[in-house]
Amino acid sequence: MPAFRDDVTADIAASIGAVDSRANTSVASRLLAIFTTGEIEPGTRLPPERQLAATLGVGRSAVREALAALEMLGIVTVRMGAGTYLRGRTSELLPQTLSWGLALGARQTEQLIEVRSALEIYAARVAATRMSEAAVARLGEHLDAMRGAEEDLPAFVEADLQFHLELAQGTDNEVLLELLQTIRSLLRVWADRAAQSPAEAREAIEQHAAVAAAIAARDPDAAASTMAAHMHTAARRLAELAG
Repeated sequence: MPAFRDDVTADIAASIGAVDSRANTSVASRLLAIFTTGEIEPGTRLPPERQLAATLGVGRSAVREALAALEMLGIVTVRMGAGTYLRGRTSELLPQTLSWGLALGARQTEQLIEVRSALEIYAARVAATRMSEAAVARLGEHLDAMRGAEEDLPAFVEADLQFHLELAQGTDNEVLLELLQTIRSLLRVWADRAAQSPAEAREAIEQHAAVAAAIAARDPDAAASTMAAHMHTAARRLAELAG
């Protein structure tokens, strides 16, 4: 996370135009478009709610709800008493895809979970043949971090994320990597709560260990099948939370 900056909020506010005051999703979409242009550095403090509301021509409650949606997607972070800050890089967010993710319903969430499962399985298969030895070693380090965070669920979730990110990077396929990052962002509000207890964390650790072992053995079929087993469990939990 970059250092927070607060010296360009006036410029950001000046770049925002009015939106349809009847639709909170329009507010969120407009803010999303501004925040992910690539012209605003991650860590920059964004204009306060009252300034955004005045510029957009909407009430502060609409801005507050829009920022809450962007925070759930991991685009901004809200610091109590300090303001709202841009969190991610444009390349990690794929804003055109995220723009429709602001209004995901149950059906779309279910479909995203299905697509994510298929992509993760494919990524595991490809990584088994393309991943460098150094990357395989890092995969083991992320697995160790998961084991060490069994009783600390937020830390476990972060280690889990790093495991999957390492695996996706190991495919040497940038499109696949960005698709997986985008889907993870869209499902973030559910994915960050997928492990609800140390027992569930232990089950996930066993499944990740099987995936890591298959990749280390350079066995694409085993990598795909072990990831399929993990995705079955993960998809069921995500669907239960989203439902």
